[in-house]
This record gives sequence, structure tokens and C-alpha cells, in this order.
Amino acid sequence: MFKFIFYKIGQFFVNLLSIKGAYHFVMFVSDLQYRFSPRDRLAVKNNLKIITQSDDNIDFLARDVFRNMGKYLIEFFRMANEIDEEFVRDRVKIVNKESIDKALARKKGIIIATAHIGNWELGAVLISMLGYPTNAIALPHKERPVNELFNKQRESKGVKVIAIKRSLRASLRALQNNECVGVVADRDFTSTGFEMDFLGKNTLIPKGTAVLSAKTGAAIIPTFLLRDKEDSFRLVFDDPIYPPRIVEGSLDDDELLKDIIQKYISSIEKMIRKYPSQWMMFRQFWISSSSC
Repeated sequence: MFKFIFYKIGQFFVNLLSIKGAYHFVMFVSDLQYRFSPRDRLAVKNNLKIITQSDDNIDFLARDVFRNMGKYLIEFFRMANEIDEEFVRDRVKIVNKESIDKALARKKGIIIATAHIGNWELGAVLISMLGYPTNAIALPHKERPVNELFNKQRESKGVKVIAIKRSLRASLRALQNNECVGVVADRDFTSTGFEMDFLGKNTLIPKGTAVLSAKTGAAIIPTFLLRDKEDSFRLVFDDPIYPPRIVEGSLDDDELLKDIIQKYISSIEKMIRKYPSQWMMFRQFWISSSSC
């Protein structure tokens, strides 16, 4: 309940401020969190060293990770009231939209594979606002009031939330209706993924996206909402990834699934290398990594 009260107070407060005022406030709070959260700070710096293969500017980049997380929360909690057609027109550049149209023309739905980079929650909302029926697979929060608060924000702009425990059946239904199913594909929450190379070191990569694509024939489109100058955004659709033709029993073929995974993970890796301070991973991500 404490977390729910904290979020509600934060939401109320940031909605009282102008957007610039809210950004200034959250930068201050994020800097405090960076200073007084040694465990999170260490995890972020360890991750950045692996991504950049360098110790240069690690403190600067790590501080920006915390600041970008603060901005993400500001935008998430103001989303219901402020994200409209004017916002999209003035602050969002859309790149390669034809990719999503091309894949949907196959009438098998599409899987939007993203990562904890930029503002993935707002990305799902923008796809919905562009006129594409959008579902988002989400890990429920432990506290029911917090979970309801977050889902209310997502649903305020037409995104349908699919709880991860019921994701297969609901996702299959959405894809059969030629809808979009969004999944954050860079972190395994179930410990059932494959151990694979990611940015040069091994970690567990979730396999649900690949299984869903192989099972339905739906294309996977790596998609990212990236932060640009002055907190504008680019919504980037990569080219569709089509699963191979599936024969009976091949869903148990780990190598086939790993081949599908590798294709969209490569797109995620490219974005993280290019925008390391926008990847918001506040835990030691790899199976083993040295301490800073």
C-alpha cells in the first residue's frame, strides 16, 4: 500500500506542474536517487561498462539513466491528460511506418518486440493512437492498487493490457483478429528463457515472443520509442521478421526458436549500443559480470 500511496502522491504532484516544471523537478529527484541508491547505481554502471566496453563517461551515462527513468515516469503519469494528436504531431517523428502496414496486410497480426529503452509504455500508446488495435503484455505489480493504477494509465489511450500469466490465450486471440501484441523482449521474468549472448555476454533471453510468432505465423517488428533533443521522440519500426514455415513438432526445436530470437535481439542490441543511457535496467543483467 505504501508504494500505491507514493505513486498517487507523485502523480498528483507532477500533474500540478507544467511539463517543463515536472521535468526540472524529476531531474532533481533523480539526481538524489542516483546519489543515495548505491546498489542501483552499481548495477547500472556495471551494465554500462559491458555495453560501452569502456570506463569513459560511466558516471555521466549512469546519472542519465536515472534521469531518463524519472522522465519516463513523468510522461507515464501525465499520459492520460496530455498525450493527444497535437502531441503526436509536434513531438513525435515516425520512422518506417510502412513496416507495420506491410506486416498487417498478411492478416496474421503482428508482435511488437521492444525493450526497456526510451519510453516503451508511451510507445504502445502511440501505436494505438495511430489507429492500430494494440495489446500489451505486462507483468502485474505485486500490489493490486498499484497494478490497477498502471493499467488505468495504459488503458486510457486504448491499449488493452494482457497479464503475463494469461498471455498465450489472449495473445492468440488478438493476433487472430489481426491486432498488435506488444512485448518487452529484453528481460526474462520466468527463468525459462534461453541462455544466449546479449551485447557480448551470456544472459537469459525470454522465448515467448519467438514461440508466439512460430505458432501463429505473425511477423515480429522490433519497435522503439526513443528520446530525442528537448524530450521529443522518434517512434522507430524496424523491418518485419517473418517466422519460417512451421512443421509439426518444430515448436520444440530450440535452435529454430533461437534463430528467430537472434534476429530481433540484434535489433535491440543495436539500439542499446546507440542509446546506452536510455536503457533502464536497474539490476545486474548478465549471468555474471565484474563489479565496478
